[in-house]
Amino acid sequence: MDKNTITGLVLIAAVLFGYSFWAQRNAEAEQAQQATEQVEKAATEKTEAKATEQKTDAATGATTDATDATAQTDTTTLFFAAKEQTNQAPVVLKNGKIEAIINPKGGQIARVNLNEFKSYKEYHEGGNAPLVIYNEKDAKMNFTFETKDENICTDDYYFAAENQSDSAVTMVLAAPNGAKICFDYTLTADYLINMSVRTEGMSKMFSNKTKTFTIDWSDKVRQHEKGYYFENMYSTLTYKEQDGDTEKLKEQGSETEKAEQTVRWIAFKNQYFSSCLIAKDLMENCNFTSEQFEEGSGYLKGYNAQVEAAFDPTEKNASEFQFYFGPNNFRLLQSMDDHSVTGSDLDLQDLVYLGWPVIRWINRFFTLYVFDFLTAAHLPMWLVLLLITLLLRVIVYGPTRKSFMSSAKMRVLRPKVEELNKKYPNPEDNMQKQQEMMKLYSEYGASPMGGCLPMLIQMPIWIAMFNFVPNAIELRQESFLWADDLSAYDDIINWGTHVWGLGNHLSLFCILFCATNLLYSYMSMRQQKDMMAGNPEQAQQMKMMQWMMYLMPLMFFFMFNKYSAGLNYYYFISLLLSALTMWYLRKTTDDAKVLAKLEAYHEKQKNNPNRKPGGLASRLQALQEQQQALLDEQRARNKAARDANKQQ
Repeated sequence: MDKNTITGLVLIAAVLFGYSFWAQRNAEAEQAQQATEQVEKAATEKTEAKATEQKTDAATGATTDATDATAQTDTTTLFFAAKEQTNQAPVVLKNGKIEAIINPKGGQIARVNLNEFKSYKEYHEGGNAPLVIYNEKDAKMNFTFETKDENICTDDYYFAAENQSDSAVTMVLAAPNGAKICFDYTLTADYLINMSVRTEGMSKMFSNKTKTFTIDWSDKVRQHEKGYYFENMYSTLTYKEQDGDTEKLKEQGSETEKAEQTVRWIAFKNQYFSSCLIAKDLMENCNFTSEQFEEGSGYLKGYNAQVEAAFDPTEKNASEFQFYFGPNNFRLLQSMDDHSVTGSDLDLQDLVYLGWPVIRWINRFFTLYVFDFLTAAHLPMWLVLLLITLLLRVIVYGPTRKSFMSSAKMRVLRPKVEELNKKYPNPEDNMQKQQEMMKLYSEYGASPMGGCLPMLIQMPIWIAMFNFVPNAIELRQESFLWADDLSAYDDIINWGTHVWGLGNHLSLFCILFCATNLLYSYMSMRQQKDMMAGNPEQAQQMKMMQWMMYLMPLMFFFMFNKYSAGLNYYYFISLLLSALTMWYLRKTTDDAKVLAKLEAYHEKQKNNPNRKPGGLASRLQALQEQQQALLDEQRARNKAARDANKQQ
């Protein structure tokens, strides 16, 4: 690994640290602005309410007349009688996994409990209350039908339950003239609720141009996990477009967006659970909003989706939908394709973000299969992560050993390289010295670039695990040693007050990861010194780079202190095994035997009249010879020009 590679790694770390700093400051600024806007809005509403009250007191008669007129107008609406509250009890649909409560007001799902899960607070306190993923205090869904005479908003009316069972019900909004709006709900054996929307006796009330009705869906997503920062980072409004692309609003801060295409499904997602609306026919004119709430509020984000759904006013075909209320488990979401009302794959597994394309392929076709195999054996999660790390170390051991041997070759050839340094001490001879050096490496079968291979192999794996571990719901509420939940930070010390860049705690696995990173950096830098033997200038610069490499673990500490214990645990054991591998190779490598093999290779090549130089070193040598030839030609031209000027 040369100076440029090390510089690139340091710059990457600096960019990551800088982005983390910028993102946090930007999020804090946006939160502060939102808080100010909320305060101003509340003050404005209070002032307006007070002014309205004063105006009403000053003109009681006029206000009363206006109210009476409004009441008279309301009595002409189609479903006026259904505005009065009834004694209809909420309807409960349940199976072994979820319990869905449907409220007569609006005829919509009011609450969903996940029986197999619980919040971190409930888990920490030893309770057994199920996780409430969706509730009417925070969520609302309103359907608006545009008739020739009025806009009917279902949230304004009370529905009656018909054909009720443990897994199905029809919520009916009926008018005196026999007109009806019906919502048919059927709970499947899993986490899906099928829903159809239909009308009866209303076909003449709609215009021939009416092809859609409006859905206005909103939800304030509560914080279910231990740490606000980490859960908020993986919570976002996500939707699937017609062409198959999955889009999402930004995780940090607030955002409003309009979908460029029609949309198949919309998900209000937090880190490990999602509430998802799936439409059989694509939804149009979709507008989305995501508002981030402050830490400590108990909420992560407020989501809103306004869409137009397909509607048949002739009443021949019902509008069909599905709700998914459940965990973001990749295999489970993938299995929902078998129950899709759309007739095509839903690709709900896209809710589990596995990284950029190359990284996603690693996670999709390697990490997931290994993870599934190990979890099927009911092993504890800390052991699963350890076994995955060991497997990866076995896979990269061959390239790691090859890299180390390349470094060892450079180390034993160092005396010969130093002789070249003495032979070409002047800076103007650097090009020729480099040519001689490349020739030397080629003759002895050494390569100065061999040390970079393990890093090139390990970096995608590191990034893949960075995306995989935080999305693995299997780690949720799994304990190991001092960490009570591997999906959240392991705070051995918690002082309660937020400190910029650090938070309110210290994570022990993060400390271990950074300490091991420091050890591994020290061992790597020692190995790199052997690679710099042929260039005293690089060796001098290496001393400066060394201190920068030692600062990286400190930068990582501020980045990863808020991250999950499972991720820090994986990085800790991965770096520890890397350091042990490097120590083992150094301990078992005999420099005298390495040098003897190089000398034997040199003699064999020297006595072979048909030998052809090969390898990276020979190609670098050929390139440098071309550069030297061009340089000599340019010098000759410059000299000829000077001689011509003197003769004139």
